[in-house]
Amino acid sequence: MSDRLVMPCSVRIATVALLITLAAMPASAQTPGTRRAERFVDSLLARMTLDEKVGQLTMTPAEWNQTGPRAPGGGDEQVRDGRIGSFLNFWGAAPTREMQRIAVEQSRLHIPLLFSQDVIHGWRTVFPVSLAEAASFDTAGVRNAARIAAVEASAHGIHWTFAPMVDIARDPRWGRIVEGAGEDPHLGELMAAARVRGFQGELGWRRIAEGTGAPTRVLATVKHFAAYGAAEGGRDYNTADISERTLWEVYLPPFEAALREGAGSIMASFNDIGGTPSHASRWLLDDVLRRRWRYDGLVVSDWSGVQELLAHGVAATPEDAVVLAIRAGVDVDMSDALYSKHLADAVRKGRVPVALVDASVRRVLRAKQALGLFEDPYRYSDTTRQRIATLTPAHRAAARELASKAIVLLQNAPVAGGAPALPLSKTLRSVAVIGPLADDRVAVLGSWSGAGRPEDAITVLAGVRAALPQARVTYDRGAPVESLSTEGFAAAVQAAREADAVLLVLGERANMTGEASSRASIELPGSQLALAQAVVRATRASDPRKPVVAVLMNGRPLAVQWLADSVPAVVESWLLGVEHGNALADVLFGDVNPSGRLPVTVPRATGQVPIYYAHRNTGRPAARENGYTSKYLDLPWTPLWSFGHGLSYTTFRYANLRLDAPSAPARQSVRVSVDVANTGTRAGDEIVQLYLRDDAASVARPVRELKGFRRVTLRPGETRTVDFVVRPVDLSLYGLDMRRVVEPGTFTLWAGGSAEATLEAKYRVVGDTLVVEPAPPRVR
Repeated sequence: MSDRLVMPCSVRIATVALLITLAAMPASAQTPGTRRAERFVDSLLARMTLDEKVGQLTMTPAEWNQTGPRAPGGGDEQVRDGRIGSFLNFWGAAPTREMQRIAVEQSRLHIPLLFSQDVIHGWRTVFPVSLAEAASFDTAGVRNAARIAAVEASAHGIHWTFAPMVDIARDPRWGRIVEGAGEDPHLGELMAAARVRGFQGELGWRRIAEGTGAPTRVLATVKHFAAYGAAEGGRDYNTADISERTLWEVYLPPFEAALREGAGSIMASFNDIGGTPSHASRWLLDDVLRRRWRYDGLVVSDWSGVQELLAHGVAATPEDAVVLAIRAGVDVDMSDALYSKHLADAVRKGRVPVALVDASVRRVLRAKQALGLFEDPYRYSDTTRQRIATLTPAHRAAARELASKAIVLLQNAPVAGGAPALPLSKTLRSVAVIGPLADDRVAVLGSWSGAGRPEDAITVLAGVRAALPQARVTYDRGAPVESLSTEGFAAAVQAAREADAVLLVLGERANMTGEASSRASIELPGSQLALAQAVVRATRASDPRKPVVAVLMNGRPLAVQWLADSVPAVVESWLLGVEHGNALADVLFGDVNPSGRLPVTVPRATGQVPIYYAHRNTGRPAARENGYTSKYLDLPWTPLWSFGHGLSYTTFRYANLRLDAPSAPARQSVRVSVDVANTGTRAGDEIVQLYLRDDAASVARPVRELKGFRRVTLRPGETRTVDFVVRPVDLSLYGLDMRRVVEPGTFTLWAGGSAEATLEAKYRVVGDTLVVEPAPPRVR
């Protein structure tokens, strides 16, 4: 039975008044976004003092001890005084209920609190890291993962998540590449939209509380606005110095896609763009966000983002920083308490109009209203639901399925001229599992692992042992991740010699990607490469027919040229969450046919980065026969594995790429079809990818751009026609005057299984140039 508390009389009266107002309206209009519902917000705002208004814009981080979260010193009294509107890192059904009780029963206006948390790729049921989820190319699966995360987080008293992260990242040195969808804006758009729908439901943030039953949705936050992933040198928090065209074509589309899906909040980024920090950018937060995109939700700072305006050098005093941030459009100040300390004074001095503060407070109150907290402040704080909705068998099954779809088979060569190394036979008598990450319960959870617990996680070693209960499965750590020690090499080599098959599990610990986890080198850390070389060479010398498989665990693409040259099978397993070991074993032993595809380009060496498939051609594109072209003296210019790449245990053939018209005016869509056949001996999923290039335009265009993909399941021998619709917006570019246009001319289209697809067709746009959108506001 739920342990619901009775609301105080004053809160019940306000709620009843709101419900009576709404009951008089048509059912279709009874949403928090209606004019009558707005009157409730306005009436509450009219009763607030300036200090209480500032309180609604203040987010305070919780402190944790052995009994759980608590407000920092004096925090309870600040809640009673209406000086805190939301908490960060404060969760749990019982603790949030008690803190909410203070807010709604002991404060003057009884305004409920918001409890926020970074719920990135699961809560207690930890799903694959976001980069791995993108590798699934399965938007429905990613949406379901976010939905389950919302179910579990909401059961723990959380109203608001700081996800999805939608930053495009083309430099794998940057640690936070693990939190996004990789390098491509189209894939990024679709993954952003899927995650927003998963967290909030299908109806947008203003209707998040609609429906019957317990609340299972949380307010989504799109972050980090904007171009955080373009950090120079791959160093976290670094400046982003990029052109307006690149900003609009590459970095902003996932944000706009997420907002089209009704995301309820957006987070400003730590970086500056061309000298203006995002937390102080009126162009970004007002011209683009509020005016261009008509966004009406919340803007929240990142942790201490307002205070960091001083270090950026654009504010001389904390009050100056507050004035810059609130005037730019930052509604909620996270963690640094600068609004709490200085905003009221700035208003009294005339530096900030009170109307600007009121607008921000309205947005906070609307969010609380949309979540249903004025109707029932305790609806997210139910200890019974917390117990029964957490880490359920169904949730673990969903995590295992998505994890298996995220695994990318990078290569699978024959062993000693025979069959491919994978899948491994379940009749193996012995397997040597070698590597420092193979039995690491923390690593598999990845960074930002929510409420995940290592004891819930299935490691690679545990998964292999479960898959082969009759076999002798040995484990040798071999080498540490972080040091150059070779102390364990001899035991690992001996284990490999004695086993029928060898699994080398190599990569990065969870804390080597994520925030503040940039790396200057993206090669294998520590002595792991030397370990692999010792094991592979000894195995090859003792029995060249023995299968050796390299399994990578990491949150960024790693440069592993030697493994690609020397090991028959290489598997990218990322960091897959609580079901990592089971999902990997499903693929390694053939119960699941791998279908993941790379959402990022994999370089041969760190010196190639940034490297991405959608680059411009230059005036001297790389050519083997000409030394004076864009390439390296000491390394091929091509990647080790390209975007979209991934193998299967079956084979696919593409044929008959065709368009329903060879040419058409710019305003007309065109249907593109391709026949895809399973030419192998087992069923499999293929990720059919469509790429496009504008052959000659007013500005230089990428050599190709992803415009669509489909995940299709084909039986052996089956052929299916896969259709795409290319819309005018898919053919568009930002022209010389920054208007978004479709220009007449020819386009090349490719269909295939990666960005290196070769099956092509031509299409011509005829007639006049079509203006899709006017020029965006210019940077100021």
